[in-house]
Amino acid sequence: MDPATENQRDTPAPYPSRAARPDIRDLALDELESALRDLGERPYRARQIMAWLWKRGADSFAAMLDLPLALREALADRFALGAPNPAFVARAADGTRKLLLALGDGERIESVIIPAGDRVTLCVSSQAGCAMGCEFCATARMGLRRNLSAGEILGQIIAARRFLDPEEALTNYVFMGMGEPLANYPRLARALTAMTAEWGMGISPRRITVSTVGLIPGMERLLADFDVNLAVSLHATTDEVRDRIAPINRRFPLADLIAACANLPLKRRRRITFEYVMLDGVNDSDADARRLARMLAALRAKVNLIIFNPFAGAPFQPSPRARVEGFQAILHQGN
Repeated sequence: MDPATENQRDTPAPYPSRAARPDIRDLALDELESALRDLGERPYRARQIMAWLWKRGADSFAAMLDLPLALREALADRFALGAPNPAFVARAADGTRKLLLALGDGERIESVIIPAGDRVTLCVSSQAGCAMGCEFCATARMGLRRNLSAGEILGQIIAARRFLDPEEALTNYVFMGMGEPLANYPRLARALTAMTAEWGMGISPRRITVSTVGLIPGMERLLADFDVNLAVSLHATTDEVRDRIAPINRRFPLADLIAACANLPLKRRRRITFEYVMLDGVNDSDADARRLARMLAALRAKVNLIIFNPFAGAPFQPSPRARVEGFQAILHQGN
């Protein structure tokens, strides 16, 4: 699938499902209001249902006790109320929880709960697998299995809430899990709308970050449509290296990507985060650091240096700690 072409599609295509009924979590407010009219119900019921879905986390129509019984039964006949089911949960010593979630058709995706001080961040997947082919990414080995629906994206938040400690609450959301979010833009947009709308989860856009490997048309569209944060996976300072480790660079080379970033409609003094995975002997030289500093000098930007996490068969090793610190020092100097 051509990711640039996918970005231009406004209407999400249905996905094969074992359930004949559509997932109610895929619906926007106006669509649910229309469906209720077809059932002979007053449209105001849609907001009640949305409150149960997004604020109370109902996992069945029977739980929506302020709705008439006949309506609950009609909803159950017409819609599925699906959510990813945790197939495995791994908890690290620092409180990080990795959730392996099973979807209705058997595909599996990952979400990660990351506590840090007074923040609890959820890393969200947008696709099962990924088509971008980045050499440093384990998900790339899967290839693209399929896009996630809006309901499957949002269902990760519902599932994660069940694995929070009593004193925890999710504060931040990053689309940095499996997949390239902007290659699934129509469904990403539906999910972001439900996340930020007052009838939905009511999350401030300032607490949401969407990460991309650099799909320029999607970046421009995202920031025109939503006041969220943007993170760009850069990972190299020359086209030669980036062509090899992030093949999307052959379509959107570094000069075009940086120029596009300079012209993005950033709001409220936002900065773009540039993610840079440190690969030993590949992109971590002093010369790379100086090029990166010059490349980003004119932008409102911050750089997130990432220690590479090796996986089976990975062709890279993480940069030594001293090398990362030296790279960081050059960036601070700005030359």
